Amino acid sequence: MPLTKLQFKPGVNRETTSYTNEGGWFDGEKVRFRFGLPEKIGGWAKTSIYSFLGVCRALHTWVTLGGTQLTGVGTSLKYYINEGGQYYDITPLRKTVAAGSFGATNGQSTLSVNSANHGAVVNDFVTFSGAATLGGNMTAAVLNQEYQITEIVDASNYKIQARAAATTIQSITVDGQLVPSPVLASAGDTGNGGTGVVASYQINTGLTVSVSGTGWGAGAWGRSTGGSGVTTTVVNELRVYTQDNFGEDLIFNVRDGGIFYWDTSADTLGTSRAVPLTAVAGGTLWITGTTYAVGDKVYSPTNYVSYEALNAFTSSTDPKNDATNWVQISDLTTPTVAKQVLVSDRDRHVVVFGCDSETNPGVQDPLLIRFSSQESVTTWTGSVTNTAGDLRVGVGSEIVCAVETTRQVLVFTDVSLHAMQFLGPPFTFGIDRLSENTTIAGPLAAKAVDDTVFWMGVEEFYVYTGQVQKLPCSVRSFVFNDFNLSQMELVTASLNSSFSEIWWFYPSASSQEIDKYVIYNYQEQVWYYGNLERTYWLDRGVNDFPVAASTDGYLYNQEFGLNDGSTTPPTAITSYIESSQLSIGDGEDFVFLSRLIPDITFAASTTTAPTVNMTFQTRNAPGGQYLQSNVSGVTETATTPVEQFTEQAFIRLRGRAFALKVDSSTLDTQWRLGTTRVDVRPDGRR
Repeated sequence: MPLTKLQFKPGVNRETTSYTNEGGWFDGEKVRFRFGLPEKIGGWAKTSIYSFLGVCRALHTWVTLGGTQLTGVGTSLKYYINEGGQYYDITPLRKTVAAGSFGATNGQSTLSVNSANHGAVVNDFVTFSGAATLGGNMTAAVLNQEYQITEIVDASNYKIQARAAATTIQSITVDGQLVPSPVLASAGDTGNGGTGVVASYQINTGLTVSVSGTGWGAGAWGRSTGGSGVTTTVVNELRVYTQDNFGEDLIFNVRDGGIFYWDTSADTLGTSRAVPLTAVAGGTLWITGTTYAVGDKVYSPTNYVSYEALNAFTSSTDPKNDATNWVQISDLTTPTVAKQVLVSDRDRHVVVFGCDSETNPGVQDPLLIRFSSQESVTTWTGSVTNTAGDLRVGVGSEIVCAVETTRQVLVFTDVSLHAMQFLGPPFTFGIDRLSENTTIAGPLAAKAVDDTVFWMGVEEFYVYTGQVQKLPCSVRSFVFNDFNLSQMELVTASLNSSFSEIWWFYPSASSQEIDKYVIYNYQEQVWYYGNLERTYWLDRGVNDFPVAASTDGYLYNQEFGLNDGSTTPPTAITSYIESSQLSIGDGEDFVFLSRLIPDITFAASTTTAPTVNMTFQTRNAPGGQYLQSNVSGVTETATTPVEQFTEQAFIRLRGRAFALKVDSSTLDTQWRLGTTRVDVRPDGRR
């Protein structure tokens, strides 16, 4: 019998029925297309044995002038610097104050802490120093450690869980969770820690999902550097960081919160923290009771402004209230709250979006854009001698995100898109409206490829190539019909440049967290999708492979190896591709398949015997199920293993239409499908 080539259109199409999509692919998992042909995607492996706390939604990698590779890792609980696989906590401090006292209950590990106006929320971190033993098991060494707050009692009281002395938060972080060795109080723990207890509070932790809320804490309270609470009805945003390099230093921002700076050369990993942008001129956080020398620089824990010591003295008053001993060396014009920060690569300005104004510090304007003077992080007041200034977007209610291309910065609001371009003095920057009635899913939903920007909107995909266009999508309904719209802010756009792919990670309808992805291959202009939990993805560049964060608290090298390296030992990745149904002519006749000649390569496999399964399924009508019975030796479903040297396989398959599925679930296997041929002939109408 004559052989028939099975040639399918590239990409997956779910916008039509399987019958209408004859000659195309209808479903797939962990498969991509290259040169029109489907193949299994690459594997992944942990970048190190160490894990981080919280859910990561920010990664940024750079190399210092000394050649050290660093990665900024922003999570819902911490901000880390990863160097050599080890995590170093640089989370900024919110304030340092006298803590008050401790209280213990015999036989329990829970400690109560009295600290007036602590401003903390559940899951916040605090480090104690200067505490004395409570008299029993709660020694000074146990108390003087970093702790995570487990319960907020009221504005002046909260609870922590005592743990073994001489342990660090990082040392007890296992699989993204804290695993401490608890210490139980004894009958002798009747003290209160003494009068010298100092508490250093890190910035408030953030949310892992979006939550609707009303009342105190529903606004910026839980997201800012300290600030005051509000009484309002809002949708609380998940914790999102944006970050960029200013030279070899790092500048980053908590969305709708503070802007921070980490000096790579001046700070020491493991002992230093990032400071508010207003405190860049200062050296350390002011701490009451500390002896200072003339010329020492600090920043205030209440207004984050920098001061210099005029005298040698032991400080007891906040520098902002002590003009006798301190002189202010930074001003209040530096932005203190913003939605996003970036450094404009072409012209070297720090640009903040949705920030507070020069004349109204601390009050966020969600449509205001401010930029520093060129090559400066401390000059924000515009004058004839610098290039600092501001712009305000005229359409929309808030800036959602900004994306830098090679020639401009695209600024998304909730309803419009604008282009911000460097003009030079005296205006520095200008902004033009490109489109209205344009939506974007969230602050991480857009990604630039040179001067082209792709993004996910509300039930649409878009592309900007000089003009805004809807991006035709062959899996649009499939994606948005299984989508948790209440968690749309989780959507993360990612670039996988080695394969010309834009990945969008998103939460399915039954999930509160990211569990799926959809891919647009902009070179081949095709779509495909799958299941994978990745909360942020950083393209290769400084790293040899893309690096992605997972909900398990680990970073992974992607497109690395052939297996799922989230377990030890690694497990196989299940991948498959399934075609739409094929028929002869108009489908009136039955077809009979008797032989297949596979065309598949396993060239990148590392196992000695890589295999896939090839399955042919038949059905008699477009609305019917694929058949399973075996009648008179003729089957409706046939599966055969195929290896590198399989020349042919004999089958007996009969039906009005048939579909091909190729799947693999074996270790160390990489496959790529070519043009399979089958013996197929008409077989009557009954």
